[in-house]
Amino acid sequence: MVPLPHSLLAVPIAHRGYHDLEAGRPENSRSAFEAALDAGYGIEFDVQQSADGQAMVFHDYDLARLAHASGPIRQRSAEELSHIRLRGNDETIPTLREVLALVAGRVPLLIEVKDQDGVMGRDVGVLERDIAAALAGYPGDVAVMSFNPNAVAVFRDALPEVPRGLTTSPFSAEAWPLLPETVRADLRAIPDFERVGASFISHQAADLSSARVAELKEKGVPVLCWTIHNPAEELRARRVADNITFEGYAPDIPRSEGLSRAS
Repeated sequence: MVPLPHSLLAVPIAHRGYHDLEAGRPENSRSAFEAALDAGYGIEFDVQQSADGQAMVFHDYDLARLAHASGPIRQRSAEELSHIRLRGNDETIPTLREVLALVAGRVPLLIEVKDQDGVMGRDVGVLERDIAAALAGYPGDVAVMSFNPNAVAVFRDALPEVPRGLTTSPFSAEAWPLLPETVRADLRAIPDFERVGASFISHQAADLSSARVAELKEKGVPVLCWTIHNPAEELRARRVADNITFEGYAPDIPRSEGLSRAS
């Protein structure tokens, strides 16, 4: 198990960057990441796979909600995707390598690998290995996580020195209608934590009272959570969670952390 860097526990983590569509900062955009850098927040972002196996920073499987295009992102090459504009400004979809070059170790990164199998199975590997290649030698604090434990296992084998975790939730039928109940029940129990060499979980905030979360926390496992939208939610979440992933407001940064960054 590779320990989670202290920085990913010390400062709030901006969900998909410090995004604000009305201000011209779409989620998972360069401007959202630059805003997080300016504010001193950590950055969480999502990675999807292009048709030619490259890691693209984008949340959805389909382009329509977030970009001026439609259809599965996985059916477009990285070159094609690099020319598709995001909704909300004139930026285009960034590659993982572009985002790493932009951040350059200035704040901690939390990278979520989106499931490429479809049912959280073992048909994964291309995306995880490209992420590992991009991160090799990266000069900053970073951790990688996924809802799919098999993706985490592949990443572990590809780049074992980078800490990894599981993105977790109660896996309700409403939120995960395409997953069979047998798969949802298995994932709900977080049975793969030790198998994949995870060092943390990032759990859905509304389910932080879960007995399994309590069990892992009792063992000293760091618990992150997603997604917090206001100070009241943050206050409740921090009764359990060691850190938050947030959007839609500006959480405080501990003064000691702010001073250390400025020195």
